[in-house]
Amino acid sequence: MSTATTTPQRDTAQQEGEGTQHARRFGLPIATALVMGNIIGGGIFLLPASVAPYGTISLVAFGVLTLGAIALALVFGRLARRLPQTGGPYVYARAAFGDFAGFLAAWSYWITAWVSNAALAVAAVGYLDVLVPVHESKAATIAAALLLQWLPALANLAGTRYVGAVQLVATVLKFVPLILVAVGGLFFFDSANLGPFHPGEGSALGAVSASAAILLFSYLGVESAAVSAGEVRDPRRNVGRATVLGTLGAAAVYLLGTLAVFGTVAHDRLVASTAPFSDAVNAMFGGSWGGTAVACMALVSMLGALNGWTLLSAQAPYAAARDGLFPKVFTVKRRGVPTAGVLVTVVLASLLTVYNYTAGTKGVFEILVLVTTFTATVPYLLSTAAQIYFLLSGQSEKVSGARLARDGVLALAAFGFSLWLVAGSGYAAVYQGVLFLFAGVLVYAWMAARKQRLGARGVNPDLAA
Repeated sequence: MSTATTTPQRDTAQQEGEGTQHARRFGLPIATALVMGNIIGGGIFLLPASVAPYGTISLVAFGVLTLGAIALALVFGRLARRLPQTGGPYVYARAAFGDFAGFLAAWSYWITAWVSNAALAVAAVGYLDVLVPVHESKAATIAAALLLQWLPALANLAGTRYVGAVQLVATVLKFVPLILVAVGGLFFFDSANLGPFHPGEGSALGAVSASAAILLFSYLGVESAAVSAGEVRDPRRNVGRATVLGTLGAAAVYLLGTLAVFGTVAHDRLVASTAPFSDAVNAMFGGSWGGTAVACMALVSMLGALNGWTLLSAQAPYAAARDGLFPKVFTVKRRGVPTAGVLVTVVLASLLTVYNYTAGTKGVFEILVLVTTFTATVPYLLSTAAQIYFLLSGQSEKVSGARLARDGVLALAAFGFSLWLVAGSGYAAVYQGVLFLFAGVLVYAWMAARKQRLGARGVNPDLAA
């Protein structure tokens, strides 16, 4: 077992960026906005049409996923009370199982972040094209995608004060129109538009699983507040609350929005729709202005998600680098933000974006996006396993037997949910994801050997440049 099990992580005010005018700890509202903004990116604008072929039984899959996400959120809240440091899943996995497990959590989470950022930027260009035609020129399309990635990166480099401000504004601008559509659509709801409950020939369980596989990615991000715990005020108290509130808020928007679209757009039209929320607005109020309105909402949504994910993409490597498990450059921090991590992440995402447009290998890019569903669940599995370990090894707080049993049930439910996420990501995604993880093993071997070598010389590897 590594020293991580006995030595608390150093998370001093100076290390976390307090004391500078551009670094500011997040309060509960901004932490909640971070969770909601990262869970809800641009996917909500396509989800109703994506699951429409499975019928309204897909709402059952939504419900199951919501329960699993809430269980996961509660577990992250419990873990944050125990270990309220920046890094989230990395911190929990390392504390329970040692350096290697911590590295795998950080490595897989980092892959998830920068590949997801590239995907979000590419998807955002599609909505931008509704407002400003850019697809007629490949150069303009690439430039727009890169701009959509670098604007949130620049906001992050300006400091946590600006990250929080952008996230709060983006969340408000995103959810006001979404809630108006979700709630307003209920007044125009027509049950005749719902279509069959289960139109397929297979079993109902198979339909739930199939639709859940499409919806899996929609709940990634529940760990956002835990990953940024070092930047949250009173993390033992606020991380858990923000995680649960953010997850519940996102779930409410997902369920109400999907139900409203199901009830306002005829089923046969919804199955073929490429802009279901636009169709819903058009059906509710008439005209054809819905496409423009939804394009604006989608852009705000994706920019907010890019802003939050850019911060998260730098946090796990930062925490791992402080412990000598990632290159030391990732510890560079200015104005409360790990600047090196932000820059490396946005550069990698930019390169992937350019490759997608120039190589024309859409299938490869889609596989990489599916890989993020798998790589994101690796930290989830390790985190929930860490909670189970803490509960079973006698390291849990001195609590009543009833509370201990409740936490154990929550941890097992979250672990099962995480396994379901892995299964739903598909064989190809798991195969590609394992290759990504094995590539990380080589990096770990290099960093572990360096740490051992410095230790043999009497040099503290955590302080070595």
